[in-house]
Amino acid sequence: MHLPLPPPPLLLLLAALAAAVTTFRPDWNRLHGLARARVETCGGQLNRLKEVKAFVTQDIPLYHNLVMKHLPGADPELVLLGHRYEELERIPLSEMTREEINELVQELGFYRKAAPDEPVPPEYLRAPAKPAEGARDRPDL
Repeated sequence: MHLPLPPPPLLLLLAALAAAVTTFRPDWNRLHGLARARVETCGGQLNRLKEVKAFVTQDIPLYHNLVMKHLPGADPELVLLGHRYEELERIPLSEMTREEINELVQELGFYRKAAPDEPVPPEYLRAPAKPAEGARDRPDL
């Protein structure tokens, strides 16, 4: 009787990396009433996370109703808040790229301005408070 050979170490490493690199998908059922968000992080953490640091320093100023909050020792997280500032969900950002974070924030309905000092159009002043088109029928991604 022959026992199957174990998989090569490189194959195991690739499988572990593929499992570890997953993009966060929001639980749409928990996000009714989403009104604003903040990114919580520690400056020291940002120095080792170039992608998140680029998002924080260059992209956050472009988003309406999205702010930065420095917390000593905190890993970077996107904290989604309701109308009364109640916490709806926390999304870890450490493993995400700048592009993935931007895609997520826009998918959540946050308005991105072309420049930080650009006025927000009236229809987006309460964004992302109005539900995205089809959000009620979406399954949890």
